[in-house]
Amino acid sequence: MFEHLLTGLEAVFHWQVLAAIVFGTIIGYGIGAMPGVGPLLTIALLIPFTYGMDPQVAIIGLISLYVAAEYGGAISAILLNTPGEAAAVATAWDGYPMARRGEAAKALHISIIASGVGALISALLLIMTAIPLAEFAIQFGPSEYFMLSVLGLTLAAGLGGASAPRGVIAVALGLLAGVIGIDGISGQPRFTPAPMFYDGIPLVAALTGIYALSEALMMAERAVVTSGRAGKIGSLMAFPLSMYKGMWGTMTRSSVLGFFIGVIPGAGAVIASLVAYNETRRRSDDPDSFGKGNPHGVAAAEAANNSAVPGALAPLLALGIPGSSTAAMLAGALMIQGIQPGPMLFSSHPEIPYSIFAALLVGLPVMVLTGLLGVRFWAKVTDIPQPLLAALIVVTCCMGAYSTTNDIYPVYITMAFGVLGWLLQKIGIPLGPLVLAYVLGEMLEANFRRSALLAQGDYTIFLHRPITLALAGLTVLCVIFALRAGIRSRRSPPARSEQI
Repeated sequence: MFEHLLTGLEAVFHWQVLAAIVFGTIIGYGIGAMPGVGPLLTIALLIPFTYGMDPQVAIIGLISLYVAAEYGGAISAILLNTPGEAAAVATAWDGYPMARRGEAAKALHISIIASGVGALISALLLIMTAIPLAEFAIQFGPSEYFMLSVLGLTLAAGLGGASAPRGVIAVALGLLAGVIGIDGISGQPRFTPAPMFYDGIPLVAALTGIYALSEALMMAERAVVTSGRAGKIGSLMAFPLSMYKGMWGTMTRSSVLGFFIGVIPGAGAVIASLVAYNETRRRSDDPDSFGKGNPHGVAAAEAANNSAVPGALAPLLALGIPGSSTAAMLAGALMIQGIQPGPMLFSSHPEIPYSIFAALLVGLPVMVLTGLLGVRFWAKVTDIPQPLLAALIVVTCCMGAYSTTNDIYPVYITMAFGVLGWLLQKIGIPLGPLVLAYVLGEMLEANFRRSALLAQGDYTIFLHRPITLALAGLTVLCVIFALRAGIRSRRSPPARSEQI
């Protein structure tokens, strides 16, 4: 393990990888600060341009962007009360009141340091958990992988932030899109109205359309105009570390919570920040001060949503199950490089996971310093009009889709999935479970059919192995909890908007 980590560190200090870390961090900050634009959309836009790049450089650059963009959302949340992304909503509850009373620089400083603490603790937890988990998963056979896929899709449908029926519909649509093309076992075409569909739906074009193009359409429709400019911000370098006395415990506890919530497929940074914020308020001696400018609220939310990023990478690298929609995008980035995430990744391409571990540690000071030194510039990004952003995103989507194969077909797919994503958002169908189902669909179907072939049609094979039974039991429990939560939400009165 230590030899591989040293090899990863050696790879990270190559100038191309360092450049990818710096570039990803700068782009992530800028994108995260734009209201309505987050890491998911940006990664969807950039994946097509990673064709031909070294896999290490591409994936480390995308992950650096992912981490920085999770922090970047706090900038507009604190300055304008308009979170750059959903995970920064809890940050705005105390960050914006601090800014209104003249403490914007202090709130931004706390958010950056808390993000750094969250990223550091969760990176260490990722290293400690992903490798043993991958070693355990090597024992998995087709039946275990099938049931693991079912569990991942169940969690995604139940925890995707929407009602369970809508989550199930999203999963069904994702699985349906995944079966188009030539059957990998029988060789027969399925749902292919034209020969161009024989290779299935292009992964990059579908992901770019469903997220990036659909979000551009939503932006153009909303035509959001921010309520005010960010204003002048002083230097963030003058604050002493003594300011954090009594806050380290909040950041550490929130980081651990965020990591383990991020591991759950479908939960992600949004739920992590809300849970950590609520737990911090519950433990506080002055809970009524939260929502009125309590620095602990900013620290808890930012530590949690940043620690959820490595948490989402743990099941992706160790099991091949993305822990979030953005992690599913990263899985797509690996797959277009011919690299399959999962337990065999540590033996077939060990340079990938270990260089990711090293990059998370090496990139930490880059992220913190970039945030502290460049905050005035990131604040200016919040003034970019969203209609202009929408137009730029549409052009980039089409260019990226065309560049993958130098053919117009992926552009048509991007447009079709963009309209589909826009329509689904209009009727309240979440996109996250759809993307997870699309990425996991092949793994689900292939391992189900392999299990059936090995058992010669005896489907009780899924009841013979202890790990399969344990995963099936967890799946049933998840369904029960989701049903109970749905019943309770229908019975309980609607909560006030300022409550968690």
